[in-house]
Amino acid sequence: MKALVKPGFQTRPNRLAAGRDGWEAAVALVERWLATRERVDSLLEQLAPVLPAQDRARAQHLFFGVVRWAGTLEAALTGLMAHPPRTKVRAVLLVAGFEMLETIGADPIAGDVAAAKIVHHAVEKAKTVASAKEAGLINAVARKLAARLAERRAAKTSDQSATALADAWGHPLWLVQRWHAQFGAEAVAKFLEWNQTPAPVYARWRAAGLPVPEFLAPTKWPEFFEVRGGQWDEVRRLANEGALYLQDPSTRLCLDLLAPQPNETILDACAAPGGKSLFIADRMQSGRIVALDEEGPRLQRLRENLGRAPKSVEVALMPGDLALATPAYFKKFNLPDSFDAVLLDAPCSNTGVMRHRIDVKWRLQEGDIAKHAAQQFTLLRAATRLVRDGGRLVYSTCSVDAAENEEVVRRLMREVRGWRLERQVLAYPWTDGHDGTGAFLLRKT
Repeated sequence: MKALVKPGFQTRPNRLAAGRDGWEAAVALVERWLATRERVDSLLEQLAPVLPAQDRARAQHLFFGVVRWAGTLEAALTGLMAHPPRTKVRAVLLVAGFEMLETIGADPIAGDVAAAKIVHHAVEKAKTVASAKEAGLINAVARKLAARLAERRAAKTSDQSATALADAWGHPLWLVQRWHAQFGAEAVAKFLEWNQTPAPVYARWRAAGLPVPEFLAPTKWPEFFEVRGGQWDEVRRLANEGALYLQDPSTRLCLDLLAPQPNETILDACAAPGGKSLFIADRMQSGRIVALDEEGPRLQRLRENLGRAPKSVEVALMPGDLALATPAYFKKFNLPDSFDAVLLDAPCSNTGVMRHRIDVKWRLQEGDIAKHAAQQFTLLRAATRLVRDGGRLVYSTCSVDAAENEEVVRRLMREVRGWRLERQVLAYPWTDGHDGTGAFLLRKT
């Protein structure tokens, strides 16, 4: 059962034609996303590795920009074409449209000049990636698109209604209405702007006693550093060696509540991909961790991360569904049937991490948050069976929604006896400066 796995990055077969440069690669990525709505991280993994680093970075920037602003760009395109074009042509227009959004500023003349250059570039590229006839269509539509996008930016006012904010910041209206009711207009405006801003990359430094590289910039959060660009090969090497782990500072909040102690036996109940299991091991330095999660693609990453744990910590990987994992199930694997502490970092809507998971807002449906809350309660109730008397249970999500945080915990307090809520932490991007999360420390009495 012990996870004795050599660390290393896994590769996937490349199925995505990348194009000859970063711009063409971005068009290919957008085209595939429009056609399949695959997850953006999955699509990036399929990008051909032969592209130079600079082109890969440009492709990712343009692709992410289109996905972030898809609502705004699609709304601006509405009515500009008599018939729907090929998906590739729409991809070209969306990439060019995002470039225009980036260049629109306070100076209208400078914006017009920049937009003309973007249109010309898109038309010339279209002759290669599409056809000469379609390049003519792109020329006509892109010029009108530039004017519409400029008008939309100029029309921004002090209106902070849910409809105006959803339109201005490219989010689904139902989601903005939900947040508007919970947090108020001012907070929502800051949140939407946050979501539309490219996210920094953070790393937790694990190599105690070794000097921190200069490309890791200190932050206000102990152990966490911001990764400066241009050193990705070195970052990859250090991650493989276990010296650092790419992780958002928000993850520290549930670990602080869990407060792992040396020689404890701790269960990470929804452990994949394993970043928090590794964090627990680093905090404990001695003891035992059992990492539970369902069979699936992320289980391999969990194995790899457990393989990077300190040698003084015993780690075990246990495939299984927490909802079905009774104490007897653990006994069958010669593992403890109760634990000093359990961490349940539950599957959720990801509304607190939309800056990173940029396509989440387009995948979520109105009923999904209630479905998540129901599943979270089922998992939380199951986790209570696995905590020893006097032990502790930390429930956490990467959601900002009360339905997945406070309301799930309140329901547990009503329906399951023998527990008390000792402490809770709610973090919001617009106030805390990192991903949103909810974390709750429960004690078995």
